[in-house]
Amino acid sequence: MLLNSPAIEIFAIGTELAIGQIQDTNSAWLAQEVTRLGGRPRRLTVLSDDLEDIVRSLRDSLDRGTGILLVTGGLGPTPDDLTVEALCRLAGIPSEVHEPTVQDYIGRRGYKSREEVTPNLLKMATLPKGATVHANPVGWAPCIEVAVRDSVVLSMPGPPREMKGIFEAHVQRILSQRLQAKSATRRVWTSMYESEMSPHIQKVMQEFPGTYLKGYVALRSQERQAMPVDIVAHGKDEAEAASILEAATARLQELVLAAGKTLTLEEPGDVKRDG
Repeated sequence: MLLNSPAIEIFAIGTELAIGQIQDTNSAWLAQEVTRLGGRPRRLTVLSDDLEDIVRSLRDSLDRGTGILLVTGGLGPTPDDLTVEALCRLAGIPSEVHEPTVQDYIGRRGYKSREEVTPNLLKMATLPKGATVHANPVGWAPCIEVAVRDSVVLSMPGPPREMKGIFEAHVQRILSQRLQAKSATRRVWTSMYESEMSPHIQKVMQEFPGTYLKGYVALRSQERQAMPVDIVAHGKDEAEAASILEAATARLQELVLAAGKTLTLEEPGDVKRDG
């Protein structure tokens, strides 16, 4: 991991995801955002609503030395929403009603007293004792930040709109403070096929440690008669990442042109989110 940045793993919780009834778009989005901030997700995991399996999977992640665990789902009001209980078991702490969250609900709902708070809202306000709580700007279940061992677990609601709202309001700031690297990205298009491109990709990654290159044969454009290749460069700051990206791109272009093929550039940061 570049510059000793913490290892990051992403978990999506929900039986509907595990059985393929609903597509897990949260994990892919989070992985892209983490990479943009300079992190390197090393594992994306989908878990069903099984308490023992959730606890075991999160504990295994800690045992692997994961520094940041990003979790989505399981924070709602129904009996199969088990993430809070799993976090309590993982950290060895009890749960309790988080009164500031209850008061937030009262104010936002326009209730006159605590007695009007519904059981569903109380369940979503029942959180691991001592956790850092970040209010949900677009929904009800808050983001839960729990320190476990030397790691941090950041748990967010599953609905994508809420997850993204919480990430942008709170989580990206937390990650930026913990990540020691920054990243820069670019997509290029080459007339080479995947088998032709592979040795050049490997050569660039060897010459520029901290870069990651990936060609997407499934996204080959008939109109362009070309295959997209994403280049991701990491550095200690944005300027260094951008400099490495430019050098790696130039080297890849040199190799491709020397082979008699073409390589077309897009502007840094223009990586499409369909890969």
